[in-house]
Amino acid sequence: MNVPLHRPYIDNEELEAVKEVLESGWLTKGPKGKELEDKCAEYLGAKYATTTTSCTTALHLALLAIGVGPGDEVLVADYTFPATGHAVMYCGAIPRFIDIDHLTYNMNPQLIEHNITSKTKAIIPIHAFGHPASMEAIMFLANKHGLYVIEDAACAFGSEYKGKKVGTIADVGCFSFHVTKGITTGEGGLVTTNNKEIADIVKNLSVFGRGKVSSWDAEKSDTFISPRFEHLGYNYKMSDILAAIGIVQLGKLERIIKRKTELAEYWNEKLNNIPLITAPFVSDFVRHNYQGYTTLVDDTVDRDSVIEKMKQKGIQLQIGTYSSFREPIYSEYVNYKCPVSEDIYWRALRLPMYYELTEEQIDYAAPILEETLKDSVNKGYGKE
Repeated sequence: MNVPLHRPYIDNEELEAVKEVLESGWLTKGPKGKELEDKCAEYLGAKYATTTTSCTTALHLALLAIGVGPGDEVLVADYTFPATGHAVMYCGAIPRFIDIDHLTYNMNPQLIEHNITSKTKAIIPIHAFGHPASMEAIMFLANKHGLYVIEDAACAFGSEYKGKKVGTIADVGCFSFHVTKGITTGEGGLVTTNNKEIADIVKNLSVFGRGKVSSWDAEKSDTFISPRFEHLGYNYKMSDILAAIGIVQLGKLERIIKRKTELAEYWNEKLNNIPLITAPFVSDFVRHNYQGYTTLVDDTVDRDSVIEKMKQKGIQLQIGTYSSFREPIYSEYVNYKCPVSEDIYWRALRLPMYYELTEEQIDYAAPILEETLKDSVNKGYGKE
């Protein structure tokens, strides 16, 4: 039996939606893109939403929209995929990495204030694997110091913090529709905000800095309209082919989260009886969408060896994500370590989690995982 780490939940609905777009002859951003934006805004409870090509480009646009530029500093949760830090650098700004909480893997608010300088412009918390960050404390500090907050909600579409959808709590929210996320368009992203000025800038910059009239608006108009390019924008728009997939996926979201929550509880039961590994922590006041089911192995276990051995047995596992301060690309900006993030980096182990995963597959994988953990003990994790 093979057990992949992830598989998108795609069926005939998505195929029919794509067929409809192909037959329409309008494949770039148009009516389907607008429909997906409207539906996402309604679901999340945001006033404005703009689709993009990825969460990386969403973050880039969000940072530009709040005025981040050369010489500015942005506080970033250290435990994240490099897209977060990269987006800051795209603006010519400096990412300053903040260590994380050892339970949630999210930015530790207690470490924020003493890292704020006169150059600090914004804070980017990450909702790691779908578990919301401590937004109340982060927003309090941001308001106190006059800073913007951008939620990196790449993994957290549908997650909630104290009853509110993540991505709508701060000034801006950024989501990913990558194939590994809760819902997918293959590649894709979304920017949400309740601030019209920010929304207008994001939308404008996502289509080359073109004025307010979109290509689709011009197509529908009986009057010829020549666009004006007001800003140095980017080609970050999502095609209607992908948007059509996203519309169908959004209709499946609640079903997907419900099923993945059931599977997470089943995994929890299994791991409670397996030494050397700990199930993910979930706060009482959040709704976790379980984009990823990320466990923690004992520090005596060689995590990478576990991944290799399980792969040989047909079971795909993966690391959690990266401890950013360790990555060479950021070396000139780092003058301190993030020890909790580094420890989690070496010990986090992501287990299979997707809508069509079965209890039978978990039953098959769990005892093999137990034996593999035992076989990989007393080696500990390496440090580069």
